[in-house]
Amino acid sequence: MTDVRVGVVGVGHLGQHHARLLADLPGVRFVGLVDASGARATEIAARSGARIFPDVLSLAGEVDAVTVAVPTDAHLAVAAPLLERRIATLVEKPIAPTLETASALVALAARHGVILAAGHTERFNPAIEAASAVIRQPQFIQVTRVSPFPERSLDIDVVFDLMIHDLDLLLALVDAPVTRIEAVGTSVLTSRTDFATARLVFASGCVAHVTASRVSQERERSWRVVQPDAFLHIDCAGRTVDMTRVDRSGTHPVLRPERLVVREQEPLRAELADFVDAVRERRAPRVSGEAGRDAIALATRVTDAIAQN
Repeated sequence: MTDVRVGVVGVGHLGQHHARLLADLPGVRFVGLVDASGARATEIAARSGARIFPDVLSLAGEVDAVTVAVPTDAHLAVAAPLLERRIATLVEKPIAPTLETASALVALAARHGVILAAGHTERFNPAIEAASAVIRQPQFIQVTRVSPFPERSLDIDVVFDLMIHDLDLLLALVDAPVTRIEAVGTSVLTSRTDFATARLVFASGCVAHVTASRVSQERERSWRVVQPDAFLHIDCAGRTVDMTRVDRSGTHPVLRPERLVVREQEPLRAELADFVDAVRERRAPRVSGEAGRDAIALATRVTDAIAQN
């Protein structure tokens, strides 16, 4: 395969950036897009030089891969016909609104032997990538992801909208099952949970406190990690990692602070490049459909814990 032919379904707030980046990625031929709004489709097509297709099935006949950035409730309806036609598909996070529909997507991809990727862009955040290289046996993790009210993604609650980023990262970085969850949450501006905090205990002994809010005055996306040999502060928004190592080589332990090198990288561009390379190389993407399903499973456990309070 030379150029990978790619399309986008849904060019709203996030999908427009899929179109922008795919139109510029080396080794990609951005074929076209589908959107429920004709005016929106025309606007984005004019920017990217892509064709407008009337529906998903007409697009499927012209591409090797598709990214799906429609509202979460429509993920299964849009992605299923693509997977059935063996079109590699990346579905934005959360991969589905429920564990049942996430599992259905994963099963469908497996049945047809086709690539299914989940759009968890924080896996490609360069600060997270730099920190993950030095995170070993974490004992305590504190996560804060808060922002002002977004006026979008209101078809899902804050756990599935924001916290799911960090739940996915925790599963990848701690690499141990979650054995216990305590959580509380409340609605503020919508009928769904807008603020949530959870305490997760892992089989490894690691404990994580995770807070997510979409009704805050300030914006913060940060991690604090404690492990036997170091303390880390990760600023996911500012893309910096400050690490304090514990030097026990002398008579007394000494704390040695340093700032890790973080490369310049647009996470969404890196995510799309990985997806396209996976299609070209016929390999698994870095964030598989199974990983997306596992994040949904953990998010569901958190929302269930909230409902019990």
